[in-house]
Amino acid sequence: MTSIFPAKSDVSFDSLLQTLKSAPAPLLPPGKAWDPTLTDKISTLYLHPALEALLHILNLDLPSAHFLVRHMQSSPEHTAMYLHGILHRIEGDMDNARAWYSDVSESEVFMGIWGTASEEEKGEVKSAEKKLPPQRKAREFLDGVEGVIKKGKGQREELERDSRKEVEGVLKFCVENFGTGRREDASEEWVQPSKEISEKGQDMVIGGEGIRQF
Repeated sequence: MTSIFPAKSDVSFDSLLQTLKSAPAPLLPPGKAWDPTLTDKISTLYLHPALEALLHILNLDLPSAHFLVRHMQSSPEHTAMYLHGILHRIEGDMDNARAWYSDVSESEVFMGIWGTASEEEKGEVKSAEKKLPPQRKAREFLDGVEGVIKKGKGQREELERDSRKEVEGVLKFCVENFGTGRREDASEEWVQPSKEISEKGQDMVIGGEGIRQF
């Protein structure tokens, strides 16, 4: 369904992004959005939904981001699939985060952040009981975040820097590949979820009603 909302954001993408750079790094589960007044401003930019989801993530508004990425949970929307992993990482749902990272480990956007896995790295996860991304640095990062969330141990400042670097790296990819122009019909980017995603989707989706129509 095509969006029928005529409203336009009263701020530009660049100014909104500059504001969001003042928000805390998206590392640990937030109690609420950093600035709830930014939700509508982000939504009414009518960006590519993956890019919009990223801005919601930077605003620590996880329900709004989840609403968007759950419509893009399968190939070829690897960027949104990666964002799904980042969301679960921020929420502390590390097994699902690792699974999503694994699913997109050979995508351009993921390899742009974590590099291409070597044969040695692939061998390290080949016999793992659960899905793991082969890139060792990605696995170590997720392990570090899990340590901070569960035990309060770890290099939090370093992890915050890595978290911000990851999200801003995906943001750069989105801007370069999708642009920042208006896309009022977000359904153009919607994909039918795969059977595997459909079966586990209900356990992984949070949040209530969304803003844009699909």
